[in-house]
Amino acid sequence: MTAHADMLPLTRAGIDTYSQPVVYMHEDCHICRSEGFAAMTRIQIELAGRRVTATLNVVSGADWLGVDTAALSEAAWTGLGASEGALARFSHPEPPASASSIRAKAYGQTLDQAAFAGIIADTLDNRLSDLDLAAFVTACAGDRLTLAETMALTRAMQAAGETLDWGGAQVLDKHCVGGLPGNRTTPIVVAIVAAAGQLIPKTSSRAITSPAGSADTMEVMAPVDLDTRALRRVVEAEGGCVVWGGKLNLSPADDLLIRIERPLDFDSVGQMVASVLSKKAAVGASDVLIDIPVGPSAKVRSAGDAETLKAHLAGVAEAIGLKLAVHVSDGTAPVGRGIGPALEASDVLAVLRGDPDAPADLRARALDLAGLLLDMAQSGVAGRGRDRAAELLDSGAAAAKFMAICEAQGGFREPRRAAHRTPVLAAQSGTITALDNRLIARIAKLAGAPRQQGAGVFLQASVGDRVTAGAPLFEIHAETPGELAYAKDYANSQSQAFAISETP
Repeated sequence: MTAHADMLPLTRAGIDTYSQPVVYMHEDCHICRSEGFAAMTRIQIELAGRRVTATLNVVSGADWLGVDTAALSEAAWTGLGASEGALARFSHPEPPASASSIRAKAYGQTLDQAAFAGIIADTLDNRLSDLDLAAFVTACAGDRLTLAETMALTRAMQAAGETLDWGGAQVLDKHCVGGLPGNRTTPIVVAIVAAAGQLIPKTSSRAITSPAGSADTMEVMAPVDLDTRALRRVVEAEGGCVVWGGKLNLSPADDLLIRIERPLDFDSVGQMVASVLSKKAAVGASDVLIDIPVGPSAKVRSAGDAETLKAHLAGVAEAIGLKLAVHVSDGTAPVGRGIGPALEASDVLAVLRGDPDAPADLRARALDLAGLLLDMAQSGVAGRGRDRAAELLDSGAAAAKFMAICEAQGGFREPRRAAHRTPVLAAQSGTITALDNRLIARIAKLAGAPRQQGAGVFLQASVGDRVTAGAPLFEIHAETPGELAYAKDYANSQSQAFAISETP
């Protein structure tokens, strides 16, 4: 046995495993054999006082990894602050204390504040595997979280990170629960509200399973990868911002849980409420507006589901000291014409600039939400918010404020068009009676959105329009011919994406 029986030199695998640390070791590695490590084993790695817990992937029959070298994924490499060839120590980690709480929840028991705090702490320290987190998400799915548990989870998620302090000022914020392609009201609302002299530090997410998130769309026009200091600088200068929340230490466990929730496609009222409100509280908001689009192919399918979600939001908001308003909106069809980061950014700019052909539905929705927020403002006149929002938009004040915010975040860029485009045509004549949000979103994703900023779908017809056979319904935008063909083949096989009735 050598002096370094439990140590191996490190190399960088150059593999992005998102936020999950992964270690790659050869099947003939002496530590694998002596410690009994096997594929998917959780391994504690220590280097110069830093420690991560990683999932093992075993390499066999390959010459890229030496027998006695350990390769680290990007998450593990960054977490350890590793350097090429550095010697790290490998061992079995202590079992996560919160595993018993996850098991208890899986068997239907009610968890308290301490249990949720332990789960969140172990999540952030990577002591829980993806299987552990999947079990937790599953145990909380549906209506399995009580209101008291949702409050406890919200508090635990907020407490795990930083909370911004704006010195007692009123801070407005808004959030849409999602499920509606093209519903990119956030940049417009932030511009209007900030132009009215209100504080609105908006943190947004990137898309995981949708064609674009607010951060993806904003990033087409300005940098969004700001840290807390930069966020504060922008807001203090301009009153508002639209930045990606992933670089901010605000409710940091949320992204880790979302990474598990989205592929499972579980609808959990409690986890959605905890996710949304923990981030609003962490950004320092005092007054929050939640938009809930309702429709048969939206995330929230019925008025009853919306009322259930509204009740949970109200209960938790009161418990953590947020003033809350909820707006239930039409979620039966996409909003605007563009679906995908650059296409949605073009719609946003068209509304802000007052272009004659700007999508009227996006403008109306943005004014509704901005108006409700201005009604919540202490300096506002109740019931006058929407009129004030329209004045700021029509005068150009909102557009000027948006450009100032973009410059403060690092500089404005005009959206660019994708290199390849092709129309999808109506198979029959008639009246469009419905659009399927999920199918249209999938077509945009197959075209490359959001990974390719210019990719997506540009709608050329909507509900209520009369079309003739062979008329364009929408145009697919892609950066490569292969993605364009892939998306078009799928679109042509999905006639239900646009429901067309021969009866007027």
